This record gives sequence, structure tokens and C-alpha cells, in this order.
Amino acid sequence: QVQLVESGGGSVQAGGSLRLSCAVFGYTISTNCMGWFRQAPGKEREGVGTIERYGSTRYADSVKGRFTISQDNAKNTLYLQMNGLKADDTAMYYCAADIRYCAAAARAGFNYWGQGTQVTVSS
Repeated sequence: QVQLVESGGGSVQAGGSLRLSCAVFGYTISTNCMGWFRQAPGKEREGVGTIERYGSTRYADSVKGRFTISQDNAKNTLYLQMNGLKADDTAMYYCAADIRYCAAAARAGFNYWGQGTQVTVSS
């Protein structure tokens, strides 16, 4: 059974930083695509960024230069380092995994999802 467990969310003032973690069980994160998503109240879920099997990353324009995705294959854990946080970054953050390349996963929807961790940024 595949489980993704996010942690590291919390409340922070604008300009601050948080590091989210996504511990993965029953699935090897280096298999192919891992991603971070977020959903703010009243808004649709949006992609934050993805990391492919060999480490290449892509980010939404809204977070480029502020957020960084990384993974520790030995710990089977995905990370999202968030710097320069803004009030607009307030959302529930989810990690997701897929055995396909990220482009295919984005079109068809990721296979596996975590339960999310809340990030609240006050201005």
C-alpha cells in the first residue's frame, strides 16, 4: 500500500520560510515523477512544481526563484523548501507521486496523493 505523509506546515509571517517534507511508504520516489500541489480555500488545486526521476525540476511561475523541490532517495522523502513566503502562498499543500513521466502524470492525474499539510502566511 502506497502512503504519502506530508509534514512541516504551519503559520509564518510574510517573508519567512518553511520546509515541507513528504515521507513515502510502499513506493520508491526515484521511480519517476514526484510533485507538490496546493489548494487555497475557494480555489482550484494548482501545481507548485515537479521533479523527475533524474532530478530535473519544473516550477509554477508564481513560485519560481522562491521554492525549491528536492528529494532524498535514501530516506525516500520529498521536500519543498519555501522562501520569501507571501500571503498568496496560503494553502493546503499536497505531495503526489506517479510512475509515469511528469508530463504524462500532469495530463492524466497523479497516481498517489498525500493528505496535505496546511501553510498559512500572514501579511
